[in-house]
Amino acid sequence: MKNLNVLHVVQNLHPHSGGPSRTVVQLTDELARTPGTSVGLMFQGKIGEPAIESNNTAVERHFTTSSSEFAMKSGIPVLRGLNLIMSGAPPDLLHSHGVWSPANHWVSKVARHNRIPLFIHPRGMLEPWALDHKFLKKKIGMYLYQQEDIRSASVLFATSMQECENLRKLGLRHPIAVIPNGVNINSTKNQPVEQKIHRSGNRKVLFLSRIHPKKGLFNLINAWAQAAPVGWELGLVGPDEGGHLAEVINLIDERGLTQSVKYLGERDGSAKTMCYEDADLFVLPTFSENFGVVVAEALTCGVPVITTRAAPWGDLVTHRCGWWIDVGVEPLVQALRVAMALCDEERRIMGINGMRYVRRFDWRDIASQTLDVYHWTLGKALKPNFVHTD
Repeated sequence: MKNLNVLHVVQNLHPHSGGPSRTVVQLTDELARTPGTSVGLMFQGKIGEPAIESNNTAVERHFTTSSSEFAMKSGIPVLRGLNLIMSGAPPDLLHSHGVWSPANHWVSKVARHNRIPLFIHPRGMLEPWALDHKFLKKKIGMYLYQQEDIRSASVLFATSMQECENLRKLGLRHPIAVIPNGVNINSTKNQPVEQKIHRSGNRKVLFLSRIHPKKGLFNLINAWAQAAPVGWELGLVGPDEGGHLAEVINLIDERGLTQSVKYLGERDGSAKTMCYEDADLFVLPTFSENFGVVVAEALTCGVPVITTRAAPWGDLVTHRCGWWIDVGVEPLVQALRVAMALCDEERRIMGINGMRYVRRFDWRDIASQTLDVYHWTLGKALKPNFVHTD
């Protein structure tokens, strides 16, 4: 069997671009470790702009750049890069991460023109909340190009059954491969820290994600004010997006919470891991997640999690490692009160449960499942049982 050559394309890998900028890199890193598989990763950015690095030199990275703002918004660097590759040795498959952006549109158009099988990973961008956000703009985009782009895909990828069901509600009849995102299992400890050190004298609740309206920070601040926890502090970590941080800080001031709620800036690498390990509780009060990598990261570090039913984490309850609640202030108040009323040992046991559960999200398994989908599409394997065709 000849080598499989697959090209992954994502709009950008800037550290501020959220989960996909990391999970796409981690997926391609693992895919490229499979013998007989050649993996390319294309993305665009401004000259000199930072990008998440690959940890596998076998991944052929195509960083297409431009100094023109217009070119970047039009996806022209990606189009240029795709045309260059197509003029040489075209890939067997194109795997596009995201929708709506011109860069993703060019991937679909090039795949159609060259009759190359296309896989689209919407990455939560077709979820109900995401579709309602800037609704008119997306309705126009769907009419002009996005509907045709989606229709041309051989397979859609979803990171949860919840996302799969939402894609079906849009009338999409494609085969849908349900494969979760992963976490780097090998880099974690076998057990969470026996006893957390509370240098400030307070227990810690951590929010770590983009500072974006979708993440539900207003609900969290208002719930924190109502819960009025004594001996606890709330740390907010993540990059500001669209100026939302200023709105969050204003609300913290208005609610008189400046002593117990702090914005701690951005964290990455070992500094981000330390944030998780220092936390007694993690909270993601989101309005919409197709997966929620930060939930998996928190569990990996032995931290119990509170998140909403807008994220596909019902297993938090099943495996006794967290709370899965309705979106809103009052459900969040109740969950915080219950979680913070537990003793340290009870939360530690929940952390151990979470670490055991999250091991199913090993990137090696996820890469293997992704390859199964590729080979099935090319007629070289039977349909995997996680590919839904009805």
